Amino acid sequence: MSNKTKRFLLQEEEIPHYWYNIQADMKNKPLPPLHPGTRQPLKAEDLFPIFCQEVSRQELNQTDTWIEIPEPVRDRYKYYRSTPLVRAYGLEKALDTPAHIYFKNESVSPVGSHKLNSALAQAYYCQEEGITNITTETGAGQWGAALAYAAKVFGLEAAVYQVKISYEQKPYRRSIMQTFGAQVTPSPSMSTRAGKDILTAHPTYQGSLGTAISEAIELAQTTPNCRYTLGSVLSHVALHQTIIGLEAEKQMEMAGEYPDMVIACFGGGSNFGGIAFPFMRHKILNGKNIRFIAAEPASCPKLTRGKFQYDFGDEAGYTPLLPMYTLGHNFAPANIHAGGLRYHGAGTIVSQLMKDGYMEAVDIRQLESFDAGMLFAQAEGIIPAPESCHAIAATIREANRCKETGEEKVILFNLSGHGLIDMASYDQYLAGNLMNYELTEADIQKNLDEIGTLA
Repeated sequence: MSNKTKRFLLQEEEIPHYWYNIQADMKNKPLPPLHPGTRQPLKAEDLFPIFCQEVSRQELNQTDTWIEIPEPVRDRYKYYRSTPLVRAYGLEKALDTPAHIYFKNESVSPVGSHKLNSALAQAYYCQEEGITNITTETGAGQWGAALAYAAKVFGLEAAVYQVKISYEQKPYRRSIMQTFGAQVTPSPSMSTRAGKDILTAHPTYQGSLGTAISEAIELAQTTPNCRYTLGSVLSHVALHQTIIGLEAEKQMEMAGEYPDMVIACFGGGSNFGGIAFPFMRHKILNGKNIRFIAAEPASCPKLTRGKFQYDFGDEAGYTPLLPMYTLGHNFAPANIHAGGLRYHGAGTIVSQLMKDGYMEAVDIRQLESFDAGMLFAQAEGIIPAPESCHAIAATIREANRCKETGEEKVILFNLSGHGLIDMASYDQYLAGNLMNYELTEADIQKNLDEIGTLA
């Protein structure tokens, strides 16, 4: 192919038939999740009252390297996959860098983000088991929109608890979920015991993903034939997202290059794991020299400033205890516009990989992220989601280092979603109304001290 090829696409028959389970190749497996009541290691059947059975088994599967993608899910993937691998010539020129920058454009999915890769799988498995209702939480709304669409595809009813500040900041995401037939409730709400308890203690609380998770799980446990679904953090979600990196491997081969570093924004780990894990297997198994960089918000820095310990995935303590880097399940993140990254903990797989030195993390301030998003939009013609702006900012940092050293590094990042439904946040940026949120070590430590040692 010409050196000036811009977009690399796979044919439908080349779309992967299997997801990659990195747990099978990890030298140090993630520690087991613990039952919230007994504090004993979970068995798959312990999760059956909350999740459908197949994803419960996938969650704890540390032996099977490859998990077959069901044909009905793969058929739906063909509506938008393969997603393009794009050479960012415009960004390279704007930065005057010798680096070769590529991005995987997950924004081309029907809902505008990578989240559909797992939503379709989870909805399909629920339908196969005769489940009729599914529920979930969402921050900025990408996952909620994906789950609402997937539920409609597979004939399920969906109820979504959206973090209240995002519900107010991003009304069009709410409209998208409702267009696909989902019931959307701002969280915390008075519809669950968890929501009532939080609002009683904090009447003006603007919500968090931990709170919304508590409400969704409570609804699943109290509604007949209903199961909970999750869009990030858990291992089965990262598994489904590896379709991204598996495609990118083939497409980088088409481009005749291989990444020196792989970058993605980081909330709970789904899009990071999705693009990174297929490449990381070569580092684990063969010692290949690749850097993996997770870009998280400076206002919610669990990987860069959190603590590795067992913690709940939600605020009310309904979830299993997870071994992860955490800021504490009671952590109340600042109301930044990257709502999908406002989560207190990291997934167990990513946490173990971070602990073992296979990857690194950087934190990005809100204004730096929007500066990066604006530059990318002007250079490449795509307005990125506020979450993806963090990956772009980290990429720009690395490209500028290449400019200083003269190194021709190959950088691959995941454009996890577009920002066309996030223009209110760009309005705030353009008007000069956005601010950086600073956390002191005392703030972080106080919250970690409050949760103590849970296991």
